[in-house]
Amino acid sequence: MMLLPGVIVTLIYAYGPMLGIVMAFQKFMPMRGFFKSEWIGLKNFEYVFSLPDFNQVLWNTFFISVMKIIFGLFVPLALALLLNEITKNWFKRLVQTSVFLPFFLSWAVLGGVLIEIFSLKGPVNALISAFGGEPVMFMGSNHWFVTILIGSDVWKGMGYNMIIFLAAIVGINANLYEAAEVDGAGKWKQMVHITLPGMAPIIILLLTLSLGSVLNAGFDQILILYNPVVYESGDVIDTFVYRLGLFDQQYAPAAAIGLFKSVISVGLVSVSYYLAYRFSNYRIF
Repeated sequence: MMLLPGVIVTLIYAYGPMLGIVMAFQKFMPMRGFFKSEWIGLKNFEYVFSLPDFNQVLWNTFFISVMKIIFGLFVPLALALLLNEITKNWFKRLVQTSVFLPFFLSWAVLGGVLIEIFSLKGPVNALISAFGGEPVMFMGSNHWFVTILIGSDVWKGMGYNMIIFLAAIVGINANLYEAAEVDGAGKWKQMVHITLPGMAPIIILLLTLSLGSVLNAGFDQILILYNPVVYESGDVIDTFVYRLGLFDQQYAPAAAIGLFKSVISVGLVSVSYYLAYRFSNYRIF
């Protein structure tokens, strides 16, 4: 009985909308609904795969996601290793709090802040002009926009992963460090031969579990920050579906792209959980 409300909500809001998948195989007309719209099989998939922008959107999604995963793991790892060497507890707590704070802010807030910072009259361009340089349109540059996307995502989430890595370091047997000091090992060798091997299971676990989100490049972040000028480098599957379905009102092709992404994501999640079990003995069942 206690589970019943949650089960009902899940069935209505999580499984109920999945019936809309049928749109991907129809020439969907809102006035006709699911039952009277013409069935056209795989023609929607053929249409979206033939769109000139689809390959670029797929590449953008993969590239941005992979870069976020790589830097989102190794930057917090480096911070955790550096922070572990700090002996002043008050300073360590201050750094942890400062780095962790952006994680609690939404992209609606951070997006507005980033747009102001990197605008033509923002502080970054003011600093560039002060040193004699020309202002740069960061949010309208296909090169700089992707860099800002990846950098801001890493900055926002690095505090969370850093806490996970610090917890892994705390779990390492302190006697190993004492034995290494007796043998004459310095801080660098202790990190290479004790800390990193001790953290290896959690590093492998986070890396393998992140494979399931390769096609999730960050819809909310990109939707707030991007504009038509940077569609070439910043448009990803989720934003492409959003524009195709809501703006162009091509509901069936948008549903086809969404289904394509979902099928690939299920496969990636399955592979990631298998790898997590294989290399880190992690399992959810």
